[in-house]
Amino acid sequence: MAKPIPKTKIGSRKNGRIGSRKHARKIPKGVIHVQASFNNTIVTVTDVRGRVISWSSAGTCGFKGTRRGTPFAAQTAAGNAIRTVADQGMQRAEVMIKGPGLGRDAALRAIRRSGILLKFIRDVTPMPHNGCRSPKKRRV
Repeated sequence: MAKPIPKTKIGSRKNGRIGSRKHARKIPKGVIHVQASFNNTIVTVTDVRGRVISWSSAGTCGFKGTRRGTPFAAQTAAGNAIRTVADQGMQRAEVMIKGPGLGRDAALRAIRRSGILLKFIRDVTPMPHNGCRSPKKRRV
């Protein structure tokens, strides 16, 4: 009788595939999240399930201090985040923009120029509504 072949996990240490891949994944569709605050702009690119593929911020692009909140810094951050996913084959994307910062429009302009077709652009900034109704006054 032949011996059964031992099962090894795909990501186990024995077969040497812990973190590296031989070829990059092909991602045709994705979601681009832009979070623009007054101090920084963060651009995150995910697939449709929400797993992060690439991200960049004005701080990681080399801008320091108050220059991180500028539109030019946001444009640079968006260009860096999108350049890596364009090489992986992303063609269509949805854009979610959050926050009141100056980099909103500049980041969107950089995304438009990248050549990726945008399905829709949605503003997901949280809006305050004065909270829930307070409980009734207790009578004794």
